[in-house]
Amino acid sequence: LGPVLLGGQVLVIAHLTAGMANLSRHEKEKYFLTATGETRPFPSLHDPHSRELSVVIPAYNEELRMPVMLDEAMEYLESRQKKNSSFTYEVIVVDDGSKDKTTEIALEYTKKYSADKVRVLTLVKNRGKGGAVLMGTLSSRGRLILMADADGATKFSDIEKVEAGLKDVNSGPNMAIACGSRAHLEKDSVAQRSLFRTFLMYGFHFLVWFFCVRGIRDTQCGFKLFTREAALRTFSSLHIERWAFDVELLYIAQCFKIPIAEVAVNWTEIEGSKLVPFWSWLQMGRDLIFIRLRYLTGAWKLQSPQKTD
Repeated sequence: LGPVLLGGQVLVIAHLTAGMANLSRHEKEKYFLTATGETRPFPSLHDPHSRELSVVIPAYNEELRMPVMLDEAMEYLESRQKKNSSFTYEVIVVDDGSKDKTTEIALEYTKKYSADKVRVLTLVKNRGKGGAVLMGTLSSRGRLILMADADGATKFSDIEKVEAGLKDVNSGPNMAIACGSRAHLEKDSVAQRSLFRTFLMYGFHFLVWFFCVRGIRDTQCGFKLFTREAALRTFSSLHIERWAFDVELLYIAQCFKIPIAEVAVNWTEIEGSKLVPFWSWLQMGRDLIFIRLRYLTGAWKLQSPQKTD
């Protein structure tokens, strides 16, 4: 009787504490600054695309690591545009309520490259990485939307690999996702990790597989490419705004039968991670269990894309 009672309590807690990701914006979050300091309204993911690629970069206190990543990304994107004038792009840096100069540094790139190419969305309050990616995606113009971490752990030119993976699985109405993956590096990373961190990693992989997403070995690599239609469909149903948001996105995609490619990418561990090993894993483990239970009990439902303010 004990385990049944405990299971019932967990179900009730999961149901009662269920909430939707906050899609509403503070007035200041509706606008970006141009190179001359004028304000312009962000477009909406619901609008037709007007760029080939949007790169969404969530950034929290990234004044030190972000410039290296942005320099690499901009060099690649500018070079690609020179070779192919029909390739158009935008970079959206989402400052997730930073306490440092993340916004000011990102705005230097707006001044250098123009607000048509680099836009900064400064969130009034910290939402978490998932919330930052959500807000940036909802403000993007791209036919394809890449989410990329500000630490530059993934080599930016590997976008060509995930683009190829996306093409391979995109058989029907522009619905596809390609995930960068570090699964091929797992043996090396285990050799370098402590036993405790390895245990946490495998425990997390098991929970992901058992409760949420099967067939994808690395759900957490912060390098994911979406078709605009797949982004609209998945992000419209997102609830989790912190670390486990990737898993919920892929869970939603699998519920909608959106094809997902997993593509090996170059990845280097960069110092300065915001992940606090034990507590972040604990929070993610709880979120994984709640993802399944909340969809199972109907506390969370898959949404139809609706325009928000």
